[in-house]
Amino acid sequence: MSSARARGAEEAPGWLRGTPQPRWLRALPAVMLAALTFAQIVTPQTLELGYFVVAATPVAALAYGPLSVGVLGCLTLLTLSLPYGRRIWDVETPDLLAVVVVVVLSVVIAWVRTRREQQLVTVRTVAEAAQLAVLPPLPATVGRVRCAGLYRSAQRGLLVGGDLYDVREGPHGVRALVADVQGHGLEAVATVAALLGAFREAVLDEEDLARVAARLDRRLVVDSLADEHAELFATAVVLEFPAGEAVVRVVSCGHPPPLLLRGGSAHEIDVDPAPPLGLGLAGTVPVAVASVPLEHGDRILAHTDGVTEARDAAGAFYPLVRRLPALAASVPREDLMALNEAVREDLVRFAGKAENVHDDVALLALGPGEVSDREPAAASRP
Repeated sequence: MSSARARGAEEAPGWLRGTPQPRWLRALPAVMLAALTFAQIVTPQTLELGYFVVAATPVAALAYGPLSVGVLGCLTLLTLSLPYGRRIWDVETPDLLAVVVVVVLSVVIAWVRTRREQQLVTVRTVAEAAQLAVLPPLPATVGRVRCAGLYRSAQRGLLVGGDLYDVREGPHGVRALVADVQGHGLEAVATVAALLGAFREAVLDEEDLARVAARLDRRLVVDSLADEHAELFATAVVLEFPAGEAVVRVVSCGHPPPLLLRGGSAHEIDVDPAPPLGLGLAGTVPVAVASVPLEHGDRILAHTDGVTEARDAAGAFYPLVRRLPALAASVPREDLMALNEAVREDLVRFAGKAENVHDDVALLALGPGEVSDREPAAASRP
């Protein structure tokens, strides 16, 4: 399974991604002309509807390019200029000149709109490429650990915000990171990129899991020194699946503890939290490493506080620990992405609608394999 990004209703409208406009919008100018012509024929001659015909070309400018709008405008002028058309519309020469002006303006509007949409599509394509470079989709397996990540930004249309996750294999096993940095949206992306870079290096260089947390802490402290007004900090949980051992080691730096799904129950992994990253305390305050033996079929769900701090209409917090067993039982055990999606959908139902979830949401589901497992990587889900 692979990581999922903000899609569907949380994205920009379709025509900003280069897809065609809705069919009803493209058909609207022709429907308007037909309806006005029919109304003018069946109504008394004292009721003049010809002035409304001029609205067809501006409406067409919303859906068509300048060439199509120009053709429609010429056809409208030709119809109004013909003797039969004049009998229907009773259009005088000054009125035709006004229609010409509106047609020309509609062509200009259509030209400006199409250029604007092309620019927006280009900018969005570049932004998506940059965001996915910061937080790329996870592979189905990393080492012997199956993984699936799901992310939803609190800022509409963004694929990356203040939350992050990653899973990497190194000489000391498979390590995973889930973190929540200060701020939301684009202003947090630089901090996200810095933390991910530091984590990926620490996976290769640091033998001790506590030293990985210290490396992340130092990254934020150094970045804060570059700007005297910067106050960078983040909460994080780091997990390690050592090679050849059926255990998971966990370090928490002010972050909600991950949940262990075993059988039909779920509980938080008991870990003594260290201070958040970026305060410069990781090198002075001891960082506790919790070690939990793993059994066959165990699943681990790490998350950010955007999940547990979501509220319903009565102001109650989302009870993830209590609801997770039923959600896990409703999806196939091997489908970790389905587990993430079930939690996300249940969270939205609990809050009433997606807009009521005001914080970034990140979910990382992990399925440790047996020590002897060597599972081939499966294709990522789009």
